[in-house]
Amino acid sequence: MEQTCKNVYITTPIYYVNDIAHIGHAYTTIIADMLARYSRLAGYNTYFLTGTDEHGQKISQSAEQRGKTSQEYADEISGKFRTLWDDFDITYDKFIRTTDEEHKLGVQKAFQKMFDKGDIYKGEYEGFYCVPCETFFTEKQLVDEEFCPECGRPTSIVKEESYFFKLSKYEDKLIKWYEENEDCILPRSKKNEITNFVKGGLKDLSISRTSFDWGVKLPESMNEPKHVMYVWLDALMNYITALGYGDKEENMNFWPANVQLVGKDILRFHSIYWPAFLMSLDLPLPKHIAAHGWWTRDGQKMSKSKGNVVNPKEVADAYGLDAFRYFMLREVPFGQDGDFSQKALMDRINSDLGNDLGNLLNRISGMSGKYFDFKIDSKDVSKFHQKELDEVNVLLDNLDGYLYNMQINRYLEDIWKILTIANKAIGDYEPWAKMKEGKTEEAMALVALITNIMAKVSLLLDSVMPEKIAKISESLGIKISNENFTKLITNRELISTTTITKVDQLFPRIEEILLTQPSNEKEEQKQETKKETPKKEESKEEDDNLITIDQFFETSLKIGTIVEAQEVPKSKKLLKLQVDLGEGRNRQILAGIKEFYSAEDLVGTQACVVANLKPAKLMGMLSEGMLMAAKDENGLSLIRPEAPKKSGTKIS
Repeated sequence: MEQTCKNVYITTPIYYVNDIAHIGHAYTTIIADMLARYSRLAGYNTYFLTGTDEHGQKISQSAEQRGKTSQEYADEISGKFRTLWDDFDITYDKFIRTTDEEHKLGVQKAFQKMFDKGDIYKGEYEGFYCVPCETFFTEKQLVDEEFCPECGRPTSIVKEESYFFKLSKYEDKLIKWYEENEDCILPRSKKNEITNFVKGGLKDLSISRTSFDWGVKLPESMNEPKHVMYVWLDALMNYITALGYGDKEENMNFWPANVQLVGKDILRFHSIYWPAFLMSLDLPLPKHIAAHGWWTRDGQKMSKSKGNVVNPKEVADAYGLDAFRYFMLREVPFGQDGDFSQKALMDRINSDLGNDLGNLLNRISGMSGKYFDFKIDSKDVSKFHQKELDEVNVLLDNLDGYLYNMQINRYLEDIWKILTIANKAIGDYEPWAKMKEGKTEEAMALVALITNIMAKVSLLLDSVMPEKIAKISESLGIKISNENFTKLITNRELISTTTITKVDQLFPRIEEILLTQPSNEKEEQKQETKKETPKKEESKEEDDNLITIDQFFETSLKIGTIVEAQEVPKSKKLLKLQVDLGEGRNRQILAGIKEFYSAEDLVGTQACVVANLKPAKLMGMLSEGMLMAAKDENGLSLIRPEAPKKSGTKIS
């Protein structure tokens, strides 16, 4: 986004209150929250809108089935949405409800203006109506002459007096808007679909109902008490009534919206009806209407009957809200359908967050503490590491554009490329070797480079994982603020000096956590496990404690470089080591060798490591491997290579 832009307006669709929030609702809202947080940090005047859509025949029927009034039912479900977004720390500026009196007044003003302009007229409508979709269809559009082409449910023939909006009048103007604004609908493939649909011809739109009364009444001046507005006319107007349209209009300076997020199932309403309504009202059109895909679970469509609907609150509670946010934003390119699986979520947490991000912070803390008493000075960074700084700056140049064009996964991919530059620099320049050689300035420059990279990444990831990033920034001694964003991101400057503070492990390695699934599915999994577990065959080799060569190679032995080492408090035997096995992150290994080796003597040395042991906890700390050693009456010695080897070299 151009820095001259003063205002940023971001909207989610308002969610229909016929059921509680699911993972698709959470996905849309998290994307919007990320954009809003980033915009505020970057210095833009930002307004973020979400809310609930509460009118229509479907709501009225759902309330009746539960023995409640329509208002009582709407209050209940809308409250659940708002509570969830508050639990998720969603930073909306306004939560709008279509039952708000201010909204109703704004919708009535819009209706009156369109009527006065000659864009609304009275007639009679007869068509096939789908209550769940709140939509009329022509006979040609039906499936098997009866069923809704969108949801597959039966339609019913409805004939009633209605007011119509002259949608056909705006057909050419809509096509012109699509053609002249390359990114008005994102992804662009969706714009092609919409353009072709409009070119096929538009019919005027029925925008009032008389068969039920749960909706916004027409303006009193029209003297039509039996009519209520079509729910989509009512709902779409929320994006401007929330800004005060029809009343004080105190926030209308935020219009037009920068990004209006929708699911692909409601794109036609937002990219055809909505811009046509705005044209009729003589208001500018939104800059981007962005449609995301749907989510499946483990490759299957989610449904209540299958019991595989993902509850976003349950996942966030089990794995952490920040991890859930990161997964949702990183896992799938915007616009494509995504698949939720716990394995994919755990991989993201253990690899991206634990190995790449969390481990880099640990390395900064370890190196700064060991060599410089946690004090960092950046005065020589550009002298020794201009190459790395240039590589980082090239990646920074693209990030802002990725976000506002809804390439969020690319935004995160490039941030992880920046982390790779930092991790690679440590391996390339080996600060422990520099210290041994007496090159203290070079070692300091390297540690300062890594610290600055982590500071820049923190500012860029604050919108994605605000809770964890707050802890990282505290550790680095910087504030997440517009001042620092301008300094480190916009102006490409460096922190002059800072003091590092140690923090607990931010992303401990996790295993699968049982989420809700049908009881019969759990039982089937148990039975399948029993069926597939082969009975262990006894053999003469096992009796003799012999193993085959294949069994031997099941053990992964590697050369590891000990990067950091420290004593474990209250332990007579344990040292806590950070060992580089060439994996892009360090392994934490607890070794009972304190009686034979000092922590200081081990740093920079190599040892043989059993690399595929299941992680275990010792004294409450995770150990991810084991050093090989030999012990006799003369003491204990680590097994080491004769000559230095590349970290991660396999032993065979």
